[in-house]
Amino acid sequence: MASAPSKLYADDVSLVVVLLDTNPFFWSSSSLSFSQFLSHVLAFFNAILTLNQLNQVVVIATGYNSCDYIFDSSSDLNRSFENGRMPVIRSSLLQKLEEFLIKDEQLSKEEPERRIKSSLLSGSLSMALCYIQRVFRSGALHPHPRILCLQGSPDGPEQYVAIMNAIFSAQRSMVPIDSYYIGAQNSAFLQQASYITGGVHHKPQNLDGLFQYLVTIFAADLHSRGFLHLPKPVGVDFRASCFCHKNTIDMGYICSVCLSIFCKYHKKCSTCGSVFGQAQSEAASASDKKRKTPET
Repeated sequence: MASAPSKLYADDVSLVVVLLDTNPFFWSSSSLSFSQFLSHVLAFFNAILTLNQLNQVVVIATGYNSCDYIFDSSSDLNRSFENGRMPVIRSSLLQKLEEFLIKDEQLSKEEPERRIKSSLLSGSLSMALCYIQRVFRSGALHPHPRILCLQGSPDGPEQYVAIMNAIFSAQRSMVPIDSYYIGAQNSAFLQQASYITGGVHHKPQNLDGLFQYLVTIFAADLHSRGFLHLPKPVGVDFRASCFCHKNTIDMGYICSVCLSIFCKYHKKCSTCGSVFGQAQSEAASASDKKRKTPET
């Protein structure tokens, strides 16, 4: 899947924007420690950068209350080499990551806790798309962009609208969203994101081979994927979240005007103000009665 046929370096040059889940509520209960997870991810970054000297990696930390850029391999500082071998990314990334975790923890104390301990995936997806759009409009040659979500936190139903808007924006820009989910239950949001945008979604059964999964599935460029047998979705969870209570539902009511979703019947759409079904006929009959009533 090509993002823009013009302005491309070559078929095998990639821009990988990685969304790194740093939610402390998830990692405190995970069987895999965050330090072990990070060691596998750093090795994966080095593998992508060494596959092609024009490859770029951008890392966005996805916290509980905020998200921020913590690494960009296109900068001169991060592109420095040590002993003529791999790029030195560990020190700069870890330093910015530590600063981000401290800031996100301070925000957690100030903001009220949410019912579901989800990370701010909608914000990091929006930041990734903004970065890719800047690359598109830079005027210079650019690589094939894609987004990789390394996620473990559960889905936040209150982010449903924002995440779906980001997914459709990525689809319109022809930017695939890959997802690697290591949480207990699979993510409906990430399944839909990868399915709609033509990306790859994978939930490993064993977390011991994290680096092997990342390299064999997500390291290949978009052109080479046509020659590989990558994991295909067995079943995608297309359930949505209602706009009234932010709950994930199997069946509900949809406004025919603005397509808002509700888990219970409402006489009036809270989003666009449209009157529904029976309430609409009652309102019409009431107006007819007013017109037929003779004036005294």
